[in-house]
Amino acid sequence: MKKTVKVLRKILILLTAIIVVLSIVTFFYMRKEEFGALPEGKRLELVKSSSHYKNGRFRNLIERPTLTKGYSMPEVLYETLFTKFPNRSPVDSLPSVKTDLKRLDPFDNAYVWFGHSSFFLQLNGIKILVDPVFSGTASPIPGSVTAYKGSDIYTVNDLPDIDYLLLSHDHYDHLDYETIKALQNKVKFVVCGLGNGAHFERWRYTQKQIVEKDWYESVDVKPGFKIFTESTHHDSGRGFRSGQALWLSFLIQSPSMNIYYSGDGGRDDRFKTIGSKYGKIDWAIMECGQYNKAWQSVHELPEEVALATKELGAQNLLPVHNSKFTLANHPWKEPLEKISALSKNQSYRLATPMIGELVHLNQQDQKFTEWWKNVR
Repeated sequence: MKKTVKVLRKILILLTAIIVVLSIVTFFYMRKEEFGALPEGKRLELVKSSSHYKNGRFRNLIERPTLTKGYSMPEVLYETLFTKFPNRSPVDSLPSVKTDLKRLDPFDNAYVWFGHSSFFLQLNGIKILVDPVFSGTASPIPGSVTAYKGSDIYTVNDLPDIDYLLLSHDHYDHLDYETIKALQNKVKFVVCGLGNGAHFERWRYTQKQIVEKDWYESVDVKPGFKIFTESTHHDSGRGFRSGQALWLSFLIQSPSMNIYYSGDGGRDDRFKTIGSKYGKIDWAIMECGQYNKAWQSVHELPEEVALATKELGAQNLLPVHNSKFTLANHPWKEPLEKISALSKNQSYRLATPMIGELVHLNQQDQKFTEWWKNVR
């Protein structure tokens, strides 16, 4: 009996030592610059003054559980860890093209997608970059979430000077430390949700560069050109504390067209409201990928994306949040297959450019291929 107790005591001491060591390693690892920073001082006061910040964190307009009714966290974790899902990543290199962004026709209203939710817009001469991730990864854990072959062909050096960098939220697949650091001297202004400025300030951006906004505010770009910050139903966080920085969608109102970017977020009534509020929406750039019925509350399913596009009254749909990283269990090409099927004979036109392909936003007759079809 005494021998058994001694063995158990040694095991307990060993386990305690392992936990202590892991805790110390995690503590120091989480202090790395790439994790960003939490708002403090005057920034924290501004955060707390928002009507959307309650009980220590930002809240969605209608609170609901992240997990769909009927699912449990142990079940979801077990499925993720021990169930094999086929075709989650492509075997082949994705087809792509390299558009020279520095030599675009200055009078062309243009869009170029970099895979996942990263894209470039040129509207009435204003250059806008959204949620850029060019480091080849979407996780702070090395080697855990890497870009597909062929999907990561652009670097910061390929970009022209940027007038406005728009950030929807601070998750790693939207806010990339290496990319943001490299962009600092190329970006005039960063437009982000309240609290996110702490990340940019830690990464050496100046106060003049950082424009933090609550929902339902706007940024004056030039006469007849505004960027409106709208709501979405999602979350934020780069460490152990979530909800300390606000998540956004954007309505870009230029002299020639209105463009809506959904950011990440589950379904609610915002699409009807936004469609009514701004009138004609020429292009909707919508999250479509990395979904699961288990977390449907924070990521829309393809059928919800199609419905939301109609509710917006958008004339054209550009699906994003796919074809670069594996963050869900569905086959990698399923989002594009499903949204293509759902978009047949609809009130909007579906546009499916490959990565890097130049989209002429004023051309309603530009053709796009189903480029993913023959990719294994």
